[in-house]
Amino acid sequence: MPVLYLVAGARPNFMKIAPIVRALQAHGGIAFKIIHTGQHYDREMNEVFFEELGIPEPDLFMAAGGGSHAAQTAKIMVAFEDLCLAERPDAVLVVGDVNSTLACSIVAKKLDIPVAHVEAGLRSGDMSMPEEINRLVTDSISDWFFVTEPSAVGHLRREGKAEAAIHYVGHVMVDNVLYQADKLERTDTAGFETAAFKARCQEGGGRYGVVTLHRPSNVDDAAMMARIGGALREIGAQLPLIFPVHPRTRANLERFGVDLGPNVTLVGPQAYMAFLNLWKDAALVLTDSGGLQEETTALGVPCVTIRENTERPVTVDEGTNVLVGTDPARIVAAAEAILRGEGKAGRRPHLWDGKAAERIVAALDKALA
Repeated sequence: MPVLYLVAGARPNFMKIAPIVRALQAHGGIAFKIIHTGQHYDREMNEVFFEELGIPEPDLFMAAGGGSHAAQTAKIMVAFEDLCLAERPDAVLVVGDVNSTLACSIVAKKLDIPVAHVEAGLRSGDMSMPEEINRLVTDSISDWFFVTEPSAVGHLRREGKAEAAIHYVGHVMVDNVLYQADKLERTDTAGFETAAFKARCQEGGGRYGVVTLHRPSNVDDAAMMARIGGALREIGAQLPLIFPVHPRTRANLERFGVDLGPNVTLVGPQAYMAFLNLWKDAALVLTDSGGLQEETTALGVPCVTIRENTERPVTVDEGTNVLVGTDPARIVAAAEAILRGEGKAGRRPHLWDGKAAERIVAALDKALA
C-alpha cells in the first residue's frame, strides 16, 4: 500500500488536510501520516482541536518553531529531509502557501519523491507577499496540482504545466467549513467566549459585523493602521463590530495609538468552531484573510476584503466578496452598501460542494497505483 505524507505547518493548514484525512480513511487504499512541522505553535491545537476536525492527532511533530523566513524554512527542510530519508514515503502532499509548503516540497523533490500541491495555481501578482513566492516556487516543482478555481487553472496552463497534471477538484477549505457548520448545529455554543456578544446583538433582530486583520502591510504601518482603524470606527458607529485580534495587531493598535471607538469589541484569537459560530451569522465580515474570503463565499456571508489584490478572484467574480483596497472611504462605502441590502448576492462556485477531498483521493489513488 502506498504511503502519503500530509504536511501541515499552521492551524489553517489542518483545516485543509482534515477533509483529505477523512477521505483517505473512507477510501482505505492509501496509508498516510500527518506531519506537523511546528511552523506555528498554537495553544488551541490540542486534542479537542483534532476531535473537532474529525481527524487523529499528527503522527509527527517537528517543532520547527519561529524565526525569520529563511531560518524557519531551513529548519523545516533539515528536519523533513531526515524524516524522508529514515522512512521514505511514496508521495508528499502540501497545502496552501506557508513556509512549510515551500520547504517540504523542495526537500521531497530533491529526494525524487512526487509532490502534490493542494490549492495550486493561485496568484495575487504581488511579489511583496511571502505567500506568493511560496506559491510560485511550490508550483514550479510539483507533480500534481489540485485546483480550487478557474483562474488557477489558467495560471498553471500559462506556466506550462501538463494538462494531465492539473486537477480542478473544488476546495478542501469549503469541504471543511461545510463539515464544521453541520457539526456546529449539534453543538452547545453557550460556552463560547463570544456567545454573549452574539446573543446581545441578535436580540430584537439586531446585527453585527466581524473583523480580522493580520497582514503586515495593513497592521505594521502606523499610517495604514490609522486609516483602516478610522474606517472601522465609522462602520462601528452604524453596526456593532467584534474583532478577534492577532497579538501583533493588538500590540500595534496600542503602539500606534489607534482608537477604534466604543462600538468595536476586541477579543482574543478564537478557536475554529467558536470563530465559525461568530462569523457565519454576521451581517458582514471585514478582513484581509485569504481563507476567510473563501469561507464567507461558501456560506453566503457578505465579505469586504481590505487588500489591493486577491489570489482568490472567484470569490469576487462569483461569490460574496468585495475587494476594496485600503482607502477608508471605499471600505466604509462597501460596508454601508451591504447594510442597506445592496451587497452582492453571490453564489457558491463550481465544485465547491464539499467533495473536493474525495476527488483528490481518487486522483492520488490512480497516480500512485
